[in-house]
Amino acid sequence: MGTSSSASIWLVLLLSAVLANLPFVTERLFVLGPRRMPKRFAWRLLELLVFAAIVVGVGRWLEARGGQVSPQGWQFYAVFGCVFLTLAFPGFVWRYLRRQRTAA
Repeated sequence: MGTSSSASIWLVLLLSAVLANLPFVTERLFVLGPRRMPKRFAWRLLELLVFAAIVVGVGRWLEARGGQVSPQGWQFYAVFGCVFLTLAFPGFVWRYLRRQRTAA
């Protein structure tokens, strides 16, 4: 159980980091959809929420695959949401806070 659960944890962490930053990296809706130029911030928040739900689903699936699924309260989801937003910070900075080059 040690190696398999460790690999599952790293998979969920890596998936979280990638999916948290995807809304800020691409102008396509949900990575595969039509291009929106520029994509509004509300779309990015919706994508972030859907991607967070995907990460929770994958985590629950891996937990069920490895044994018994533990019931989670609102505290777990509140902490998960904060961690997911923290993981999304590099993408947010890249999209909104970096200096844009002016056409010279």
